Amino acid sequence: MATVAPNADASAAAAAPAPVESNVKPKCANVNNNNSARSSRFGSADQDTDTLVDQRFGWCNFQPQWLQRFCTAKWALFWLCWGGALQGLIVNGLINVSISTIERRFGLRSRQMGLVASGYDLASFACLVPVTYYGGRKGASKPRFIAIGLMVMGLGSLIFMLPNFLVASPYRATIAEANVCELESSGHNANPNRNQTKHFPCELNAGRTGEREEYDSLTWTVWLFFGAQLLHGAGAAPLFTLGVTYIDENVSKKMSSVYLGIYYTMATVGPAIGYVLGGQLLLIYTDWLTVDPVQLSLTSDSKVWIGAWWLGFIFAAGMCLLIAVPIFGYPKTLPGADKLQLEKVSEAHATKTVAEQIELEESVDSEGSCGHRRLGQLPRAVLSLLKNPTFFFLNLAGATEGLVIAGFAAFLPKQIENQFSISPMLSALVMGLITVPAGGGGTFLGGYLVKKWNLACSGIIKMCLMATTVAAFFTFCFLVSCPNPNFAGVTTSYNLEARSGPPELLANCNANCGCSHSNYDPICGTNGVMYYSPCHAGCGREEHVESLKRYHNCSCIESVGWVDDGVAAALHADATNLKCDSTCHSLPYFVGLCFVLMIFTFLATMPALSATLRCVQDEQRSFALGLQWIKVRLLGTIPAPLIFGALIDESCILWHESCDEQAGGACLVYDNFYISRYMWLLALICKLGSVIFFLCAWLFYVPPSKQPVSATGKQDI
Repeated sequence: MATVAPNADASAAAAAPAPVESNVKPKCANVNNNNSARSSRFGSADQDTDTLVDQRFGWCNFQPQWLQRFCTAKWALFWLCWGGALQGLIVNGLINVSISTIERRFGLRSRQMGLVASGYDLASFACLVPVTYYGGRKGASKPRFIAIGLMVMGLGSLIFMLPNFLVASPYRATIAEANVCELESSGHNANPNRNQTKHFPCELNAGRTGEREEYDSLTWTVWLFFGAQLLHGAGAAPLFTLGVTYIDENVSKKMSSVYLGIYYTMATVGPAIGYVLGGQLLLIYTDWLTVDPVQLSLTSDSKVWIGAWWLGFIFAAGMCLLIAVPIFGYPKTLPGADKLQLEKVSEAHATKTVAEQIELEESVDSEGSCGHRRLGQLPRAVLSLLKNPTFFFLNLAGATEGLVIAGFAAFLPKQIENQFSISPMLSALVMGLITVPAGGGGTFLGGYLVKKWNLACSGIIKMCLMATTVAAFFTFCFLVSCPNPNFAGVTTSYNLEARSGPPELLANCNANCGCSHSNYDPICGTNGVMYYSPCHAGCGREEHVESLKRYHNCSCIESVGWVDDGVAAALHADATNLKCDSTCHSLPYFVGLCFVLMIFTFLATMPALSATLRCVQDEQRSFALGLQWIKVRLLGTIPAPLIFGALIDESCILWHESCDEQAGGACLVYDNFYISRYMWLLALICKLGSVIFFLCAWLFYVPPSKQPVSATGKQDI
């Protein structure tokens, strides 16, 4: 068994020929035996000297000896881990935790944000073939591809935050107008700041304290977000293709699963850091430099609060540029990589006939041994991989897993926020608490178990099958839901009777108030019911108490009497501009079950990657990963946000009205029953598909005729 200590800093290059005997002469072999000997890896002292020079760490001619201590597999893994973590922090952390805030800020719908989320995978899909085909060729510098990608990601982050500065503040604090009801025939509703613009066109309804401005259309921001996501996807394309093969090339086969497990663990921890960081930034008001939220009586608990979602992208862009610098300095292969490659034995899926074996070897030879790949050889390279049934079914399993992971990564924070009536900050914190131990721990544990149990390719696939089967059972966690919040005219009538059907925001108690539906300013009454605005609650007087607003003489609330509890009752008011407290306490149960689902989902991630690398020829690994990611994105991660976003929109029962009917508006209230059932069905269908595909990959796998056996009698990995 060929093993190397954990601190080994090298392994084989992906472009090196596999140590499999063959009678087929390489097409690029030199006929002259003497020249062939000089071309050999270890046959020329001059070439050995050149190789040592090419394996030094540094930038251009700056390669001092003291920098060579960083030219090891451990240090390369360290910097690549930061790159993978940054990708997760930006794409799956900061963006996903900000989706609901961005929707409120720019009046967008989940379908539109689904399009934004899919932009990442569209760009990654388009870039995978050129990146893996040219980045995986012999002599190509994978670290340079990765470093350039990180800089492109940083540029995408800077563009993603631009809409915050290109669109005016959502609130003005210049005119102190109260959004309350003025009944001309009523004496108790006297209001010195009568709202006279209620009956004017909606573009004139802007400019009062705490009222959102209306815009003709902000749908153009969708395309700016989409363009930024395209840059994110293009920049991240080398990370999990060339980055994976670079690690696998430069460590022993035994340690490869451990190193890759650490790499993917950091990639999983990245979103968790993004959730926590983004959640904390949402506690800061978006325009904190120019607007004092206290003057608007806004707090982070207000339904119309908009946090500083854009701040994290400045930090992320700077980190991307910073991490790209050391990665630029790494050589094409680390010292000792060639020797480790000669010690490895292929576990590629065995071909059934001699003709197929010859065809495969000719394909492999044409891809790597000549040193320069041509586009004309691309169809042959693709065909040789598509004829591998194990690789084919692993791709399909990756697509179904990618669909469910990408969909929930984008919209699960929003679902938790709306399902359990918690703030975006708390929702982000919950996601972070789940992702770090479950996602990160499951990823690392999967890689560790492959090494601990000395699993061969067949055993790895069976491990994926068992882990996915358990995860499929725990998808019922999405059935844990809360009843719909009491919202007057939407989920309950103004007489506190359950209702269904289209929203009816007008009732006898507010019919003469002339309330504008375009001005969403929700308040919570002492009866535990949310109202669309103080005007819709029939409130006649507004009072500011520090950072809160309290409302008095609310005819719609008085009609059902007082319930002496809550903040409003404590302040001796009919209502306040806060959210009503939820009476549902199912969140801990959901978190526990979702934790189990996530840990078994990510338990199969690292083994599935190891199985993919092992079921193909060594020279095909970079291109195989690229081809696999194309299928995963095309069938899974690209349509996932669109599907999830459309289903979430279908569960909306109250939309925000906009002056521009074509622009639409953000959803204000969701039906908790339907949104939980939609998410459960999607998760269950995808997981059952993964189980079937892993089963087929295991059944169709044909191991090589000769397997190396260690001194202990176990199969070498």
